[in-house]
Amino acid sequence: MRAFAQLRTPDGGLVELGHGDLIGRLWSAALPLDDPRISEAHAMVSHRDGALKLLALRGRLGVGRDDVAELELSRGLIVTLARGLSLTVVAVRLPAEVLGIDAPGLGRRVLAGVNSFTLTPRPTLLPHYVPGADALIWSSGASWRVRVGDEPDRLWSVGDVITLPGLVITAVAIPVQQAEEKVTLGSTSGLRPLRIVARFDTVHLQERDQTVLTLDGVGARIISELGLLGGPVRWEVLAAELWPGAPAERLRTRLDTAIMRLRAALRDAGVRPDLVRTTGTGHVELLLHPRDELVDEV
Repeated sequence: MRAFAQLRTPDGGLVELGHGDLIGRLWSAALPLDDPRISEAHAMVSHRDGALKLLALRGRLGVGRDDVAELELSRGLIVTLARGLSLTVVAVRLPAEVLGIDAPGLGRRVLAGVNSFTLTPRPTLLPHYVPGADALIWSSGASWRVRVGDEPDRLWSVGDVITLPGLVITAVAIPVQQAEEKVTLGSTSGLRPLRIVARFDTVHLQERDQTVLTLDGVGARIISELGLLGGPVRWEVLAAELWPGAPAERLRTRLDTAIMRLRAALRDAGVRPDLVRTTGTGHVELLLHPRDELVDEV
């Protein structure tokens, strides 16, 4: 019950990627690629318009002589991520239904290839492996399995239930059409709108009138500056605002490190890490979805 594409990796291995799975440089990506040209969140598989598509999160994707931001995965397609670094689509599977979960506070959600449930500071579903997670659900291709704490692994299918302190998770079948509507680009918070209260030295991220993450220091200033600028900005301009007077040759490293730490904090809190988006052309922007709200209190 999982829509997925089977891809051949540069080293000749095979990997299955489904709805919401990330390709990136970090170990937590569904397909980690240890190459400095690959960003930490480089591309994402999305099930939309009745097809599996690969979306570029940074830069462009190469198909033949074309560079595109989005492509439909089909058997035999060769996708170039960087010079000499390509993925070949071996097979694509599109079932009528996909497996998801239904849980109070989390809603009805489509599952990624690996899913971690954490209870503190609030119940959160993260689409990657988290050491020490309260529960894990993952796909082996032919079936799904679940691990709760130190209990033995077991099969996971429609109707099964996980009971955690303060949270009951039920396995449900989600029609593909509904599944396409459930996942937002890079989002671990489903379709819940995000309210961003920017106060320069602090930023409060809120969902459903509850603060899910408070940022301070450089991370808060990055979001506040991007909010003030109101659109994509060259990294040099942003870095100069954050560290006035700093040596120019050090600014790029400082900014890359700060954005990496900021995205890690967002991801750990269950907030979509692409909130702060970098392009392949040297720009940085605050990526707001239609129902997101930015409150400027700088």
